[in-house]
Amino acid sequence: MLRLKYFVENQVFGVCTRLGEKFKISTGSIRLYFIYISFITMGSPIIIYLILAFWMNIRKYLRQRNNPTVWEF
Repeated sequence: MLRLKYFVENQVFGVCTRLGEKFKISTGSIRLYFIYISFITMGSPIIIYLILAFWMNIRKYLRQRNNPTVWEF
C-alpha cells in the first residue's frame, strides 16, 4: 500500500503539491477537498485538475526551452 501511495504522489502530475506550496496549505487537505468536491459535483473538478496539470507541464517545457543546457546546443 505504501508503494502505491509513493508512486501516486511522485508520478501523478503534482497539482495538489504545487497548490499546497503556493498557498501554504497542507497537501493532504487539498487532496481531501478535491476528492470531496469531486464526489459532490459528479467529477467536474477532474477537468480543472487536468487543465492545471497541462498548464504546469507547458510552463515546465517553456522554461526548459528558454534556458537550454550545454548538452542541448
